Amino acid sequence: MPEGDSTLPRRQLGRYLREAREGAGMTLEEAAALMEWGKSSLQRIEKGQNQKIRLRDLDGLIEIYGINEDRAAGLKGLAQQAAEKSWWHEFGDVIPSNFSVYMGLESAARKLITYQPDLTPGLLQTEDYARVLVRSAFPDESDTEIDNRVQPRIRRQLLITRSIKPATMRIILHENVLRRVIGGPNVMAAQLRYLADASTRSNVSLRVLPFYAGMPTGDQIGPVVILDFGLDSQGKPVEPTVVYAEGFAGDMYSEKVGIVQRYTEAYERIERASLDEVNSRNLLRQAAREYERER
Repeated sequence: MPEGDSTLPRRQLGRYLREAREGAGMTLEEAAALMEWGKSSLQRIEKGQNQKIRLRDLDGLIEIYGINEDRAAGLKGLAQQAAEKSWWHEFGDVIPSNFSVYMGLESAARKLITYQPDLTPGLLQTEDYARVLVRSAFPDESDTEIDNRVQPRIRRQLLITRSIKPATMRIILHENVLRRVIGGPNVMAAQLRYLADASTRSNVSLRVLPFYAGMPTGDQIGPVVILDFGLDSQGKPVEPTVVYAEGFAGDMYSEKVGIVQRYTEAYERIERASLDEVNSRNLLRQAAREYERER
């Protein structure tokens, strides 16, 4: 693949189209017949193997699958992305802010490596902790609307809690996460105990970067996730590793080898400065007890 070419937007588009087709109860043959295509043509789109998809063809798929307007806008935005190794999803730009590119990547990942300097990652949030954050972000919404935003976060956690082939997760939390009060002592105590318990799972490694460790990288690093999609039967990567860096006004996605390596090395430096897993778990439980005494 040429250095400037990226399949990431096309892979995501294909993944969402496949999910929409299956949700509509259609086989590849049935959907392709409605589009007056061969089965292989639709299959290539779903695998992200087409160089591009024409918007009129995408409109046809959107119609036969019954995809709603908001999701359709996100799919069209993905179809228009430039083929580059790194791209920036600016909220409200080509892809609407309410369309999550990241969640599709996360659901397909086999291993996630994440550093979180301020908040518990979504895959490990309790429902109460998540609800406080969502309510803060959307203060004018009704309880029902808030619940509709919270529940998908909780369902995402099946990725690491399911009994069959759960994804593996390596997490480093800055001590800020333990000390930043979200929702009060009760919410924090429950959240930290949940993190401590989650860290005992065989597929979860959780460590804490303490305040006294300083800045191991010499520069600030915001929340980042490195997503690995595993190997196929021939030992080759199923998809290129992707770095996802979250921002307030937009998100960065990159599969450039140099960027992936830079973030991986930064994570390893932070990891070397962090507490080991046992001491991290002990700190989480100690902090939970401190919150409990504040009740």
